[in-house]
Amino acid sequence: MGVMYEAIQGKEEGADDLELGLKVSKPQSHQQHCFVLPSNPNHKPPRLVSLDVFRGLTVALMILVDDAGGILPAINHSPWNGLSLADYVMPFFLFIAGVSLSLTYKNLSCKSVATKSTLLRALKLFVLGLFLQGFFHGINNLTYGVDLDRMRWMGVLQRIAIAYLVAALCEIWLKGDGDVKSGSSLLRKYQLQLGIASMISFVYILLLYSLYVPDWEYQIPTGNSLSAPKTLLVKCGVRGHTGPACNAVGMIDRKILGIGHLYTRPVYARTEQCSTNSPDYGPLPSGAPSWCQAPFDPEGILSTVMAIVTCFVGLHFGHIIVHFKDHRNRIFQWSISSCCLLVLGFALDWFGMHVNKALYSFSYMCVTAGAAGILFVAIYVMVDVFGYKRMAVVLEWIGKHALMIYILVACNVFPLILQGFYWKQPHNNILSLIGVGKRT
Repeated sequence: MGVMYEAIQGKEEGADDLELGLKVSKPQSHQQHCFVLPSNPNHKPPRLVSLDVFRGLTVALMILVDDAGGILPAINHSPWNGLSLADYVMPFFLFIAGVSLSLTYKNLSCKSVATKSTLLRALKLFVLGLFLQGFFHGINNLTYGVDLDRMRWMGVLQRIAIAYLVAALCEIWLKGDGDVKSGSSLLRKYQLQLGIASMISFVYILLLYSLYVPDWEYQIPTGNSLSAPKTLLVKCGVRGHTGPACNAVGMIDRKILGIGHLYTRPVYARTEQCSTNSPDYGPLPSGAPSWCQAPFDPEGILSTVMAIVTCFVGLHFGHIIVHFKDHRNRIFQWSISSCCLLVLGFALDWFGMHVNKALYSFSYMCVTAGAAGILFVAIYVMVDVFGYKRMAVVLEWIGKHALMIYILVACNVFPLILQGFYWKQPHNNILSLIGVGKRT
C-alpha cells in the first residue's frame, strides 16, 4: 500500500533522498557505485502543509462526486465535451504527484538506486489498481475473483502509476547542472523535461487528429443466456474525429487492449443521444446510435499518454519550490504558469479543440492543470504564508492518509467489509442495521 503513498501522497519539502540519505563515491574504476548511509532519525524536515491540504481536498472531492454524482448528475463527469466538478479529480492527483516527485528527488545522489525504486513502486501501484478494480465485485455482491477474459487492464491507479513512472525517470535522469536564479534559468535547467512534455503532447495531437478510424463492431448480451449475443456495427471511416464513436483514443484501446477489457459504463451513455435521463444514465431513446452501449475506457492508452503531461506541470511547480525560497517569487512564478495554461486551454476549446476528459484532450490538460495551479496557490497562501492551518486540519489529516482512505472509501472496501458480516441472510448486515440498504 505504501506505493500509492509515493504516487498520490509523496514526500514533502526537505525530505531526504528516498529517506535513505544516499551518497555517491567515484572510485578509480570510473564506475559509479552507490552506498547508503543511515539518516538522522531525530531530524524530520518540515512538510509542505499546503500540499497535504490540497491532497486531502482532492480526496474529499473524489468521495463527494463518487457518492453524490448519481444523485446530482451536474457534478458527475461530463457526458462528453465540457467540464464538471468530477473532471478535476484525476488531474489534481497527477499534479500533486508531480509536485511531490520534485521534492522527493531534489537532492538525488544515486540515480541507479532511485530508478530501481521507482520501477518497483510503479509496478506495485499498477498491480494494486488491477486488484482493487477487478477482485471485488461491488456493493451488494459478496462474490469475488477476477475473470481474466473480461479483466479491465487500465484504471485510475494504473494511470497514476504510468504517469508517476515517466515523470520520475525524467526527474532522475533529465536535469541540467546550471544554477537557477530566474524563471528563464529554471526553464534552461529542465529544458529536457520540457522537451519530453512537448513531444508527448505533439504525438498525442498527431495521433488523435491523423489516425484513420474504420468501421468497427461489438457485441451485447440479449438477456437470454441461451441466445447468441447481438452484434452492433458502428460506422466510422473518418480521420480526426473526436466524437464518442469514431475517435482514435477508443480505436487504439480496442486494437491493443481488446474491446472485452474496456470499461463497460462509458460516460457517453449519459448523452442526450443515448439516455432519456441525460445527463444521467437512463433508457435508450428511440433511434439511439449503435455506439451507445459500446465499451470505452476513460483511462485508456492514448489518453494516459496525454495525462503524463499533467504530472510534468506538477514537476514544474515543485521545481519552483526547490529553487525559489521567497513566497512572493513562488506565487508569481506559479500564477504566471497557471494563467498561461488556463488561457491556452480555453482558447483551444474556443477554436475547436474541445475540453474533454474522456479523451484527455490537450485543452483539457491545460485547463485542469491551470486550475490545479491556481487552487494550489490559494491553499499555499492561506496555509503556508498566513499560517491558517487550524482551518484545514481535517483536510491535512486526510492528505496524510490518502492511500488508506482511497482504498477503504473510494474502492468500496469498507462497505464490502461491513456487508461481509450478516445474520442468517446477506441482506441482514451491519449496513442494514444503520439504515443503509434493505433489511429482510
